[in-house]
Amino acid sequence: MGIYDISVTKSTGEEYPLSEYKGRPMLIVNTATKCGLSGQFDNLEHLYKEYKEDGLVVLGFPSNQFRQELDKAEEAAEACRMSYGVTFPMHDIVNVNGKNAHPLFRYLTDNSKGFLSNSIKWNFTKFLVDQEGNIIGRYAPKDKPESFEKDIKKVVGKANM
Repeated sequence: MGIYDISVTKSTGEEYPLSEYKGRPMLIVNTATKCGLSGQFDNLEHLYKEYKEDGLVVLGFPSNQFRQELDKAEEAAEACRMSYGVTFPMHDIVNVNGKNAHPLFRYLTDNSKGFLSNSIKWNFTKFLVDQEGNIIGRYAPKDKPESFEKDIKKVVGKANM
């Protein structure tokens, strides 16, 4: 099974397969609107606007496993739009760890190097996936999105710019 075999649900309830993004790089992030790191929404939105013409899509997945998210996906998505100007796709609230972890996060943690284990330690863990569905990088919650912009540039073909 690959990443394109996994289906996800938008905050609106619409389910779709990640194969819709085949041929496009993805930056996948577990988010939380009440997290101390929520200022990263601004940085993520900046990267999305900067590189979306080059194919990059940022995908936000709210999780309340660390007890820092609103109760409903639509409320979380609205908070992201209103407080941070987020225009990238936001999804249903998911579990990122444990036996009830969403298949996407099981796949991402099983197929990338983590810090000490395969679990996600906190909100705003970020995964960069290339156009072929390969996980290029896993970035810690405190890693600001601009700190790995060079990796995004490589993936979108702007490494020398």
